[in-house]
Amino acid sequence: MSRKYFGTDGVRGKVGEFPITPEFALKLGYAAGKVLVSQYDLPLGGRPAVLIGKDTRISGYLLEAALESGFSAAGVDVCLVGPLPTPGVAYLARALRLQAGVVISASHNPYDDNGIKFFSADGAKLPDATEQAIEAELENPVSCVASAHLGRARRMDDARGRYIEFCKSAFPNDLNLRGLKLVVDCAHGAAYHVAPDVFHELGAEVISIGCQPDGLNINCEVGATHPETLAEAVKAEGADIGIALDGDGDRLMMADAGGAIYDGDQLLYVIIADRIAQGQPVAGVVGTLMSNLALEHALAKLAIPFERAQVGDRYVVEKLLGKGWLLGGENSGHLLCLDKHSTGDGIIAALQVLAALKRQQGRPAAEILGALRLYPQKLINVKMQKACPWRENAAIAAAVAAAEKRLAGQGRVLLRASGTEPLLRVMVEGRDRGAVEAEAATLAARVQESL
Repeated sequence: MSRKYFGTDGVRGKVGEFPITPEFALKLGYAAGKVLVSQYDLPLGGRPAVLIGKDTRISGYLLEAALESGFSAAGVDVCLVGPLPTPGVAYLARALRLQAGVVISASHNPYDDNGIKFFSADGAKLPDATEQAIEAELENPVSCVASAHLGRARRMDDARGRYIEFCKSAFPNDLNLRGLKLVVDCAHGAAYHVAPDVFHELGAEVISIGCQPDGLNINCEVGATHPETLAEAVKAEGADIGIALDGDGDRLMMADAGGAIYDGDQLLYVIIADRIAQGQPVAGVVGTLMSNLALEHALAKLAIPFERAQVGDRYVVEKLLGKGWLLGGENSGHLLCLDKHSTGDGIIAALQVLAALKRQQGRPAAEILGALRLYPQKLINVKMQKACPWRENAAIAAAVAAAEKRLAGQGRVLLRASGTEPLLRVMVEGRDRGAVEAEAATLAARVQESL
């Protein structure tokens, strides 16, 4: 489907620049509300209702008010929960039997970006058909239902507590975290008042960093996109494990006592290996085009099918559901355990890894977390114009072919456009680090020249 406004993760951009403006947010709320009214068979006199959550960006207040107005004008009730991780919004939308959940967040991006994404009534990303219907409705003018039918808004005071209990329920009842000293980095984001409590209430000693949001510091030198901060804190505090989330709480990176950092591929492998050790079948695993080749090879040794989806957790979920599989994720830290939650959840993924560590307390954590030895992988972002037809560029195609020839079957090359930023991601992966880094630098330079 060709989308005009929706990317791989909702509508996103720079605050104050179209489409992240109050005018567009109001119109988006109205259009989404109209679509929801038309799609749901409600009881006589009933109204559809949505839940709106956000991360800690200062622009969240502006966009929240505009969305609320748009939904109300369409006759849709709104439940406001304030700052809450993206997976928490997905959970509550499903638990409260609402028609949709809306998250105001730009995830791992800087504070002056923001975005709006939707979850369906079952806690999954909106189907393409619904997004297409919303985009079609956006072409129509905004009007307003009769005053008697306007949507009402209310604030939900116990959203945080409900989500904390949900996260804790994903940890095995026969285990606890007593004896573990954890550093938890919440990226000054939406999990700042959730994640530390989850791990503490399960018994861990928790040292919190990245938990002082001021509206401007989200993801700034902390969190899953800056795991080196976590690694240094773990060493300085003498902690056993470090857990880093991103601004909206759906990405996870971890660090061990020595400061070694583990990405999504390695943590996914820990979860898979633990399930196998527990005698639980793993029918198959879904990664993405960016998943490390080492993960694919390791799963092959375990006779576990592995398939790659497009980059973006929505595509991983779609393929998992299509296959009837439960486990998947991205090396960026979006990890999916569909028997625990309908979407990627950094806290719940961390609990699965911690459960694996607790079950093997006789082994060093570094040995368990580092069981998957990654092949060297170099990613370079090249700036480009939006909608640039880079696939049709003959010079880029020739440069890719030349790099693949020099790698001689010992690596792979991948170019892909970011779904959220005007960037072309150039990735080279292989067994030899020197060759990988040289090829990535050469290829990125050729791409930059061609663009």
